[in-house]
Amino acid sequence: MPKLLELDNLKIQFHTSQGVAPAVDGVSYSVDTGSAVGLVGESGCGKTVTSLAILKLIQNPGRIAGGKILFDGVDMVPLPEDEMRRIRGNKISMIFQEPMTALNPVFTIGSQIGEAVILHRGASRKQARDRSIEMLQKVGIPSPEKRVDDYPHQLSGGMRQRAMIAMALSCDPKLIIADEPTTALDVTIQAQILDLMTQMKETYGASILLITHNLGVVAQTCQKVVVMYAGKVVEEALVDTLFTNPAHPYTIGLMESIPSPGASGSKARLKEIKGQVPSLYNLPQGCYFHPRCPRAMDICRQSQPELKALPSGSRVSCWLY
Repeated sequence: MPKLLELDNLKIQFHTSQGVAPAVDGVSYSVDTGSAVGLVGESGCGKTVTSLAILKLIQNPGRIAGGKILFDGVDMVPLPEDEMRRIRGNKISMIFQEPMTALNPVFTIGSQIGEAVILHRGASRKQARDRSIEMLQKVGIPSPEKRVDDYPHQLSGGMRQRAMIAMALSCDPKLIIADEPTTALDVTIQAQILDLMTQMKETYGASILLITHNLGVVAQTCQKVVVMYAGKVVEEALVDTLFTNPAHPYTIGLMESIPSPGASGSKARLKEIKGQVPSLYNLPQGCYFHPRCPRAMDICRQSQPELKALPSGSRVSCWLY
């Protein structure tokens, strides 16, 4: 499959009074055309910052310090802002984690969906309204011709998330970045949102970059997984490979911390990864995970391992391999 998005040695730094924080440090991965890739890891590992960099939405004091972001073969890092405006919401769309803060409370849902259609497709107000109703219907919102005139506060959490998805899909983007799209939704709505995203991928051929800490969601929707830790990629694998044969000790820890449906009683303690993600201002020497790793060796405390290809097709950054 051809690569739609390719990150090559991407580096993002935040320059603050405390010093320079390498939020993303040499990250490389790709998203194939028509595929879904899951980006997982603990909070603070650089997942959301990476996604914002793809849209060039990193704000001061952050900046892209190096590397390439290739979309359809074009490096977007040097592109001027007016070029990026033509890409955002048109070729690349983002579904944000919290729709109540991403949606403007003083505009109707229909006007917010239609705005992108007017801007990128040159549609009239009437055409934009018709497109908004069509998109609300496609994402399963009942009575879309009425809901199109509702304000965000008049919709439930699940409906707001659907409206966000309708907005993201209104211009038939090639890439959809979904940042924790099911956070704070009940499990029934979660399942509906994930089914909807899969359906949109299959129907429209869009690629999806799904940012989440929920490995169950990844198993259900993605073909490939990228695992990040402290601003670095520590493992990249096909979903089946990752769930049957995780390679990196951090990935193994994440897998073991998933609650087992059969486990019950006081003896069935949930496993945890001891310690916490290090501060970006005070990263350990060598492998960033070694202070928490049960299999750490002397070399782990001295040198940073490179991403290496395994016979399984996975890539892993670990001195065990």
